[in-house]
Amino acid sequence: MIKLMRVDHRLLHGQVAFSWTQELGVDCILIANDDVPNNEIRKTAIKLAKPQGVKLVIKNINNSIKALQSGVTDKYRLFIVVESVADAYALASAYPAINHINLGGTKPVENTIQISKAINVTTDDEKKLDELVKNGCEVEIRQVPNDKKELYQDVR
Repeated sequence: MIKLMRVDHRLLHGQVAFSWTQELGVDCILIANDDVPNNEIRKTAIKLAKPQGVKLVIKNINNSIKALQSGVTDKYRLFIVVESVADAYALASAYPAINHINLGGTKPVENTIQISKAINVTTDDEKKLDELVKNGCEVEIRQVPNDKKELYQDVR
């Protein structure tokens, strides 16, 4: 069962590893990212941040979609973490059971606008998020579980 998918450019770090996994009661974290499986430095850093007693799986986007669609992840209380809105869109579009996305942190890059303290989006990101919301996905902005939940469509 997918408990939450989070967009965070830092992927797995203390805030995610402890506050969100405890709040959600997850037993498995899936890092869905095309760079990390082949980047030993990033992979090692992510493994160090993994909470004790929680399984960590690192897959590229296509293999993450295949794992979700195959049902192999169904036995877990799953927390999916992706680096970008584009990655979240790819997973949610391919696997409609993802119906709740948390925007936790996206860094400012060229052509982004800041819509929240830690959320910066491009025009393309906005189109993807608008489509997800239109299709019934709840997109919220919250860095930690204790923060007040803001719906994406309310901050635009």
